[in-house]
Order: sequence, then C-alpha cells, then structure tokens
Amino acid sequence: MNIYYDARWTRTDFHDGISRYGAGIIEGFKENNIPITILIKDLRQLKMLPSNIPYLLVNEPLSIKELFIAYKLNHLGADVVVSPFQIIGTLGRKYKLIVTLHDTIFYLHPKAPTFLSLSQRIVWRLFHMAKWPQRLLLNNADKVATVSNYSKNSISDLKLTKREIVVIYNAPSLEQSQMQRGKEKTNNIIYMGSFMPYKNVEVLIKGMAFLPKDFTLHLLSKCMDDRMQELKKLIEPGVKVVFHNGVSDEEYIKLLQSAYCLASASKEEGFGLPIIEAQTIGTPVVCSDMTIFHEVAGDGALFFDFNSPKQFADQVSKLQDPKFLQSLVDEGHKQAEKFTWKQSAKTLYKICQDLYNNH
Repeated sequence: MNIYYDARWTRTDFHDGISRYGAGIIEGFKENNIPITILIKDLRQLKMLPSNIPYLLVNEPLSIKELFIAYKLNHLGADVVVSPFQIIGTLGRKYKLIVTLHDTIFYLHPKAPTFLSLSQRIVWRLFHMAKWPQRLLLNNADKVATVSNYSKNSISDLKLTKREIVVIYNAPSLEQSQMQRGKEKTNNIIYMGSFMPYKNVEVLIKGMAFLPKDFTLHLLSKCMDDRMQELKKLIEPGVKVVFHNGVSDEEYIKLLQSAYCLASASKEEGFGLPIIEAQTIGTPVVCSDMTIFHEVAGDGALFFDFNSPKQFADQVSKLQDPKFLQSLVDEGHKQAEKFTWKQSAKTLYKICQDLYNNH
C-alpha cells in the first residue's frame, strides 16, 4: 500500500498548529516503521520534518497546478493520500483520500482575526457563515479526520460532511529531556495560545487581581499592538502581566518547566495541546470547564467557569496544598500518556488499511 502524506502545510521557520500536527503524524509513522512518502512544496520544509522520509517536491496547494495534483498522484501509484488540512486537489483521483478538519471554532465564533485585511475578513466571514464550501471540500474525501471526539461531534452537529468522521488525536512533541519539571519553581502562570476573542484571555488577566501580588501571568504568543493595548487596560494596579509577544519552542518549554501552572480560560477548542504538554512535564493545569478540556485533561486538571475570574483564582490557590498538588500532577501524567504520535499514526494507518482493502 502506497501512502502519501501532504506535508505542504508545514512551516519553514516555526510550527503552527497544522504544521506541528503533520510533522507529529509523520514522526509517528516513522516510529512505527510504516513506509510513507511526503509531499512538500519547498525544500526548506524538510528541516521541520522527520529526517530520512521519502519526499516529492510538488506545487503550492493554493496554485492553479493543484487542479492536476490528483493525476500526478495517480501516475505515481498512490493508494491512500492523507492531508492534515481540508484543501487538496481531487479532480480525477483514483486513490482513497483522508482530509482533516481540526475544529469548528470559526463556525461557532465567526469573527475574523484582526490581522487580516478588510477584504480577507469579509471572505473569512462569508466562508464560515455559508457551510456549503466546507461541505464541498470534506465530501470530496473518503473519510474526514479530526483531533478529538468533541470536534467529531461538533462537525456532525453542524452537518459539515456526510463522510465518516474519524478521530486522530493530537499529541505533544517533547524530547525526553523536556519531560520533567525544572529545579527552579516560580509563581509564574503560563498562557500559550492566540489572543482571538474566544480565547478569553481577559478572564485570566482579571483573575490575577484575586491572587497574591507575587504571582505573574505570562502571555507567550505574538499579539497585535491594538489587541495588546486593549488587554493592558484590564490590568489592575499591582498586578503583574508580561506580554512576551512570541517565544521559541525552547523558551516555552523552559517557562513551562518552572511555572506554577498553565492556564486557559478558552471558550472553545478543538483539542488544547498545551494542556497535554504541561501534564507531560508535570506542570499543573487550570482550565475552563468545557467538554473538550475534560476529554483532553481528564482528572489531571482543575476546572473553572470561563466567565468567572474569581473562580479561576480560587482554583489556582488550591495548588498551594503540596499533597493535593502531587495528586493532580500524577493524574496529569497518567492522562498525558494516552496521547502519543506513535499511537495516533497507528490509528491512522489502520484507517488507511481499511480504506485500501475495501476499495
């Protein structure tokens, strides 16, 4: 069986969510000794992907040449093609196809990112108001993958596809040396994620006013200037909030290893990878009380009402009890062990086999 994985969504400088997911799945195939060939659009992508994987340099996925990519894959003898995104040319394809829709966040929260131009925001809004473009993309595949049961149910509830939806879990990409707490412990509360409105960072900032003044909230991701100024207005006198405006993977892990806890007040997620990363390291997690976070974090996190800054602070305060803290960390470790790229790739390979054997 010839499996091709579309790695053209891989970044050339640093991973975003889709890029990291694709690299992780490819690493999982490698760990399982399952042969695959990857599609790339730029040789620089190779440095962000597992080494020694056969590759094919092809066109940009958004170019006019994408109309003919299926003919090329037919000619190469592809049996199954897997994409970590839902956009891939399908005209004339003879192979089985699995595409991925990671979440339905922007159908539930359709406000476009502010960094987009006005015309782009209009297209974004129209795309997520009208479900037919998404249905067209997903129904052109044989199966639709997503990253959690919560996302699977959401895709189904929104009736975005008539294809079978399968779950291929996200997983952390940590080296062995990173899977442990640092010797230094701090009163730093870490937030890793975007500053889109649904991320609800406002509640974390407001909640800091209910904690002792020696606590600091660290907001790690890049933040547009206007959004940063909007959030800074919420900081009470004496409350410490640090905007890092972007950190490297190494800096992120180092901050997480010494953190008091990782926090998220998000109102919607498809998975919540930072939770698993924190649990793997042994850093406590305090997050909003949502179905997806219960699926991902299990009993290894403290939950709070995402509308309540005070409840967020109260949950953080519970971590002062050493016995309770250790119990929570132990539960987190057990939960994190359920999510590995090796297992996710094995699940995906079984789906590929079933498609191939039933064609």
